[in-house]
Amino acid sequence: MSELVLASASPRRRELFARLKLPFKVRPVEVYERVPSQRNPEIVARRLARTKAEAARLVDSDSAIIAADTVVAVDRAILGKPVDDIDAGRMLELMRAREHEVVSAVAVMRAGGRSALLRHPVTRVTMRNYADNEIDASIVRGDPFDKAGAYAIQDEAFQPVERYDGCYCNVVGLSLWATIELLRKADVDVSAVSEADLLPQCALCPLRPKAL
Repeated sequence: MSELVLASASPRRRELFARLKLPFKVRPVEVYERVPSQRNPEIVARRLARTKAEAARLVDSDSAIIAADTVVAVDRAILGKPVDDIDAGRMLELMRAREHEVVSAVAVMRAGGRSALLRHPVTRVTMRNYADNEIDASIVRGDPFDKAGAYAIQDEAFQPVERYDGCYCNVVGLSLWATIELLRKADVDVSAVSEADLLPQCALCPLRPKAL
């Protein structure tokens, strides 16, 4: 098997990808990620994921490359990673007791390839009606500051999400079923991937193929 490179600094993506039990290297790339708030979130996520894959290809000509980008949008207005306490509080207040969209685009380049295969699953997330002091506690812990939208669905202390419709892993930052599909299309052998190693939520994911 050709070497797999995950072009991401996100510890959450690294933990998710590790569940596939495929040998891989983590080699983050830096790209400019600030975007105007009033852009189509799906287009933005796809563009950034592709840009990261292309940047990784510039420093690695041979490996298969996986890159991703997560965009959170409320009423199509994009929320990035908060820059300070005030920004984090603003985002969490904006989303409180409301539905928003999370788009995590995945880009995969086959070994030695120059073009990226892309998917961009969309998950609709409804936040619970959390209290102001819960927002403050999350900020004091420092939880929002490396996350688009200032929260994590898997945050056991805050537990901000009331319900979601779509792929759970997509909200964490990397849809495992979408990634498996793209790896297969990129001629990466995923036959050894076991559903038992994925998250429990993956069993009921709408992206789960009928035939594994």
